[in-house]
Amino acid sequence: MKIKCSKSSLLKSLNIVSKAVSTKTTMPILECILIDVYADCIKLVANDLELGIETKLEGDVLEIGKIAVEAKLFTDYIRRLNDSEILLESTPDTKLKIKCEQSELLCHACKPGDEFSELPEIERDKSITVSQFTLRQIINQTIFSISDNENNKLMTGELFEVKDGKLSVVSLDGHRISMRKVELSGKADDVKVVVPGKTLSDISKILNGGVEDMVNIYFTDRNILFEYDDTIVVSRLLEGEYFKIVQMLSIDHKISVKVNNKEFLSCLDRASIFIRESDKKPIVMNIKDDNNMYFKVNSQNGNMNDVLAVDKNGDDILIGFNPRFLMDVLRVVDDEEIYMYMRDAKSPCIIKDDAESYIYVILPVNINANAY
Repeated sequence: MKIKCSKSSLLKSLNIVSKAVSTKTTMPILECILIDVYADCIKLVANDLELGIETKLEGDVLEIGKIAVEAKLFTDYIRRLNDSEILLESTPDTKLKIKCEQSELLCHACKPGDEFSELPEIERDKSITVSQFTLRQIINQTIFSISDNENNKLMTGELFEVKDGKLSVVSLDGHRISMRKVELSGKADDVKVVVPGKTLSDISKILNGGVEDMVNIYFTDRNILFEYDDTIVVSRLLEGEYFKIVQMLSIDHKISVKVNNKEFLSCLDRASIFIRESDKKPIVMNIKDDNNMYFKVNSQNGNMNDVLAVDKNGDDILIGFNPRFLMDVLRVVDDEEIYMYMRDAKSPCIIKDDAESYIYVILPVNINANAY
C-alpha cells in the first residue's frame, strides 16, 4: 500500500472515522484505523462492532493494499506534521512509513489489514432522505434528553419513527421528553427504530453540510446506515419496544404562558449560579394574574428574586423546576417567544409551538408551597 495525500485531507478523514474507534476493548484491532487502497480509491475505516464509519480520502494511489494502524498514535503524529504533502507506505513486515517534508517515521503499531472487521452489508430497502442541516438540528434539539443510565438501554437512545411521510425523533430520561417532527419529501418508508445516543452524537459532530446537502438514511431490523458525501456510518440499533410517547403527551392544560425566550433564559441562567445539581434545589416560579412571572431561589449559596413579564391565560400557579431542564430547551428553540402549558404544580409542563414541530415535556419538582 502506497499513497500520497495532503495533511488537511488526511486529518479531515481521520477526524471523521476516529469516532468509531474503540477506546475500551481487549481486542487491539478495534483500536486501529484501516487504510484500504484500491486502484482508484482510498478508504479509511474504523469499527468498534457497534458503530462503524467509512470515508473516502482524497489522494493519489501509488500502490494498492491495506494496513490497520493504531488510531491515536497515527492521528496524533499526523496532527503535528507541517501542512504539506504526506507519503504513506506499508512495509512487508506490517509497518507504516510516514514521510512529510524532512520528517520520517516508521510506525510499528500496525496490524495486517485482513484482520480488520469490515462494515456489515446493509440492505437498502427502507429509507428516507433529509438534509445534513436538518438532521444535525434534530439531533441537537433532542440529544440532551437521553439518559446516561445503562440500566435502561432504551433511554440511552432516541426513537426514530417515520409515519405518513413525517419523521418523529424522541428522547427521554425519566424527567423530561424531547420530540422533533419534520415533514419528509420523496420516498419515506414507515419505520420505528431506536438509535443509540452515542451514534447520533457522533453523527452531529461530523456532519458539516447545509440545507442542500442530503443524507440518505437506510433502516433494517438491526442496523441503521447514514450515507452522505463520501462517508458511510453504520450503527447497531437498540432492541426493545420504545415507550408509549403519545400517552405521555396527552395532558390537559388549564394554564398557558407566553414568554420571551431570551429573557426567560437569562433569568434562569442567573438563578442557576446558586443551584448545584447535588443540592437538588429548584427554581420556583410564581405566575400571577398581573402577567408577571416571579422567580425565587433559596439555596445554601444564596437567595435570588427576579421578575419577568409574561402573557398568561388561566389560573395562577406556583411551580418548581430544575432550571437546567428548562435551559436545555430554551437554548435549542429558535423561536423568539415560547409557549408553556401547565395543569397544576404536580403535572408536567409542556413547551411546544403551534405546529407541534417541537414538543418538550418537563416534570416539575415537588415544593413546599407554604415556604414560598
